Amino acid sequence: MGNLSGNIHIALAALGAAIGIGMIGMSAVAAVGRNPGASNKIMVLGILMAALAEAIFFVALLLGKTFGG
Repeated sequence: MGNLSGNIHIALAALGAAIGIGMIGMSAVAAVGRNPGASNKIMVLGILMAALAEAIFFVALLLGKTFGG
């Protein structure tokens, strides 16, 4: 049972990270559409936020494999 719950929480973390990265991309495209001159700053912030969203998944993966079973 512990292995199953660990796998479920890893899957939910992956889903959350994917949704978060999609929302970051959507917002970045909308921001560049409104202000094309700020595209470099927006791209840097978008990459940084995507990396942080992926980090959440990797922490969940580590915790799931460590404590999940």
